[in-house]
Amino acid sequence: MAKIAVYDINKNQVSERELADDVFNVDVKGHLIHDMVRYQLAARRQGTADTKTRGEVRGGGKKPYKQKGTGNARQGTIRAPHFVGGGTVFGPTPRSYAFKLNRKVKKAALRSALSVRYKEERMTVLDALQMEKASTKGFSEFLGRFELTSALVVIDGANPNIELSARNLPQVKVLRAEGVNVYDLMRYPNVILTEGAVSQLEGALGQ
Repeated sequence: MAKIAVYDINKNQVSERELADDVFNVDVKGHLIHDMVRYQLAARRQGTADTKTRGEVRGGGKKPYKQKGTGNARQGTIRAPHFVGGGTVFGPTPRSYAFKLNRKVKKAALRSALSVRYKEERMTVLDALQMEKASTKGFSEFLGRFELTSALVVIDGANPNIELSARNLPQVKVLRAEGVNVYDLMRYPNVILTEGAVSQLEGALGQ
C-alpha cells in the first residue's frame, strides 16, 4: 500500500500512515479529470443571457408604408432584424449548460485527482488541525512552517476556528471531507488533509 508521513501542526513527523491504493494511488485518467472539471464549471454557469426576437421587441405593429408604389422594398414591420432597433436572429436565450456524468465517472475522476497530488508529492497529512481561536496570522504561520502559500485544506468535520482563519487568505480554501471535488484539487497546487479526512475519503471512494 502507498504510505505517507503524518505530521503535527508544527511539522514534526509523528507517525506514518498507509493510504488505500484504490483511492490515492490509482492510474491517473486525465480525460476523466477533464470531464469532471467541465461538468463542475458548466453547472456553475447562470445561463441567463437573453436577446429579444422580432416578436418580443416593442413596437412595429403597423406596416411602415404601403406594399406597392413607393419604390422601396416591401416591409411589414420596422422591428425586423435588418432594421436598427429590430429583433435579434438566433441570439442567446436562457438555458442550462449542465450535462450529465455518471456517478462512477465522478468517483473515478476524484480518485485520479487525489492520486495526482499524492504522486506529485504535493499531499500533506496531519494528525489533527486545531486552533484555540480564529486567527488569519496564526493560520499563515502554520502554512509557512510547511513552506506553502497556496493549498486546499481538507478537514474531517465542522471547525469554525480553522474555517474562519483561512477565509481571508486568497490562495487557501478549507473544505470538509464531504465537499472535496476535482476542480478545487486541480486549482490548488497542494492539498493538506487531516487523518480523519483521509479515513472519510477512503470510506466514500474505496472500491
